[in-house]
Amino acid sequence: MSMAACKCSLRASVEKFSKYQALGNDFVLLDRRERGVDIDASMAVRLCDRRRGIGADGVLVLLGSAGVDARLRIHNADGSVAQMCGNGLRCVARYLGQGEPLRIATDVGVREATFDAQTGLITVDLGPVSFVAPQLAKAADGGPFVDQPVEGYQATAVSLGNPHLVLFEAVLEEVSVKGPRLERMAGFPERTNVEFCRRQGEGLAVRVWERGAGLTEACGSGAAAAVAAYQKAGQLRPGSWHTVALPGGALRVRVDADFQHAWLKGDAHKVFEGVIDDG
Repeated sequence: MSMAACKCSLRASVEKFSKYQALGNDFVLLDRRERGVDIDASMAVRLCDRRRGIGADGVLVLLGSAGVDARLRIHNADGSVAQMCGNGLRCVARYLGQGEPLRIATDVGVREATFDAQTGLITVDLGPVSFVAPQLAKAADGGPFVDQPVEGYQATAVSLGNPHLVLFEAVLEEVSVKGPRLERMAGFPERTNVEFCRRQGEGLAVRVWERGAGLTEACGSGAAAAVAAYQKAGQLRPGSWHTVALPGGALRVRVDADFQHAWLKGDAHKVFEGVIDDG
């Protein structure tokens, strides 16, 4: 699908944009490395509106920064800011398409991505996995929220720079019913992404309710959080590549045994490009 131009009645300066998707998780990408100015929450909401704007789960804004290929700011569809987005990182790597590896600064540090032009797959180092972080809930005894009861399931809170609540052996279809409530579960000061998971062979089937975006086709950091939680519980082999099946397709995830790195592998594609023109 291609589009030469897209004129949208948005209160913004005239500028080019690209639309990218990774397993159906879609984004508006704005390259502002020369302009050097981020967008505000209201513009993110307007751009993501699927009836009055371009339509997306979020906006990826590229800014300039010394020593890296780009600095990435991630805006959710509701205008909030996300610290990390695995699918977004892959879309940015596909857009940049050069460098070995690409270095992309995020709100939680520099992350590296490698784009394989032959296979079209992008591998991203999501950085360390943590079970103790200010943005995560704590257990009743004040310890990590690991293997705790939540809504009839056992659950573990995981941080990859952004918060996740992983539900073990959940009814996947309950994501739309329980996801909105659990996104705002007490103990998560910045809300949380919620992963409904089930074992599937040597991997997982996962449905994700994303904070600030709702039900999405895929969530890269959510897939990594799910593998990390199952690995913590001794239910997946550490340091191995595992397949995570999401509604939009499959991702490959590897979490190091010491949880110092989580790796995400999958494709990403440009959908179209155009111009935001408030005229």
